[in-house]
Amino acid sequence: MLDRLLGRAALKERVAELEDEKHHLERQLEAEEERRADAATERQRAEAEVNRLEDRVAELEDRVERLQDEGADASFRAEETLSRERLAAVLDRLESFETGPEGVFSAYVADEHDLPGPVRDAFGDRASLVASAAPCLAVTDDAGLLSACLSVPAPPTPFAQWGETVRLERSWFEPTGAYVVALVRSDLFAVGEYDGRERTAFHGFDSALKSQHSKGGFSQGRFERLRDQQIDTHLDRCHAALDEVSPDRLYVVGERSVIHEFADRATATKAVDATGEPAAALDDAVRSLWTVQLRVP
Repeated sequence: MLDRLLGRAALKERVAELEDEKHHLERQLEAEEERRADAATERQRAEAEVNRLEDRVAELEDRVERLQDEGADASFRAEETLSRERLAAVLDRLESFETGPEGVFSAYVADEHDLPGPVRDAFGDRASLVASAAPCLAVTDDAGLLSACLSVPAPPTPFAQWGETVRLERSWFEPTGAYVVALVRSDLFAVGEYDGRERTAFHGFDSALKSQHSKGGFSQGRFERLRDQQIDTHLDRCHAALDEVSPDRLYVVGERSVIHEFADRATATKAVDATGEPAAALDDAVRSLWTVQLRVP
């Protein structure tokens, strides 16, 4: 009663409200301080990560510069195109090379931009030449007597290993057993079935392809769309023809712009420059397929 008369009740209620507000602000302040502490910690972590990445970038730049300097004056000691008898002789020589345990190194390098560490270690300052020859079979030995990179018409799964002999299989380089070669150009298709080097069956066809833009007719855009449609139709015919063959081993060769369409069904693909009528063009393409480039780092 006295508090109400003197106005103290309202003051006490106000004091209680202010105390609640004070506790609320204190909790907000504590939460903000924790947030700032967490933010400071995250900032420190981020700064540390930035510093680590900058150091890594500098390290990689130094490595690239060093490799460029090492490879600036590097060149292959010899280069040769191998086919038939000469190829067989070189493969014979590689197969005859024997050393003690872990004396010879063999690797199939599929990508010039991703040279495996063991290849770098085995070839040392000549590793950049191996990268420039990739995809290739690269061989060397622990005494530096052997060094070679060979293109591989029928490449294996990438590998890198030391052993007593060079790891290679003739079927990577020479035609063996039954297989099919398909030549695909944007205007031509030819497919041959083979047993070794002997062709046992053949099928081929041409497709009409608009070769130039008519000045008074279609617009350039319409001309290009029509040409693309003609190529798509031609490639559909090529796929259908291969469906009739269904080989276990299929090598697709021809124009780089179209052979990628057959990569999923091919054992291997290779861009070749084969011109002329289907049968003659296929013969030319098969010779190119089984031609091997030898480079000596």
